[in-house]
Amino acid sequence: MLQFISHYTEKYSYLDSITLALQGGCRWIQLRMKDATDDEVRPIAIEAQQLCQKFGATFVIDDRVALVKELHADGVHLGKNDMPISEARRLLGTDYIIGGTANTFEDVKSHYESGADYIGCGPYRFTTTKQKLSPVLGLDGYRRIIIEMRAAHIDIPIVAIGGITQADIPAILATGITGIALSGTVLRAANPIDEMKHLISIVNHE
Repeated sequence: MLQFISHYTEKYSYLDSITLALQGGCRWIQLRMKDATDDEVRPIAIEAQQLCQKFGATFVIDDRVALVKELHADGVHLGKNDMPISEARRLLGTDYIIGGTANTFEDVKSHYESGADYIGCGPYRFTTTKQKLSPVLGLDGYRRIIIEMRAAHIDIPIVAIGGITQADIPAILATGITGIALSGTVLRAANPIDEMKHLISIVNHE
């Protein structure tokens, strides 16, 4: 599973970045506009949702539970300082995907017990797209979390996130991680569409 987290750069808008990811074959998009208001996010979310529907992709919005419900997006991703997963599940019911950010096994266990559908686990390494970064995990951190999950019989998809490059993917997936979330790696490439195709082939091949 490869997830793309929208980002804007001097070259690409949020919608540009999503379009490129979809054209490259990514079928899981997260719209993340951390410092914007709901009114700023809404028109972009509506267009992004239409693009995802056109390409048959899953569309998740970061943090904004009310907007997810209003637009009937596929789901929401909740960071450590966002609404608790149990509260989001109560508001959204069982029809929506809920993902949660984790940095430790305790986070994973808590999200799993609260009804999350998947975990975004990181950061793998230092990344500039996130303020207030949690401790960097690296491969050893992922291995440790996966071992503890298996011992506790916790079975939930775990997506690695945070400064991941193409070269990192095979080693990360070898730890038992089930998916990869990317942003900057795609947008920094000379040809983001070709880069996404290549990244998907690496993820699917492992």
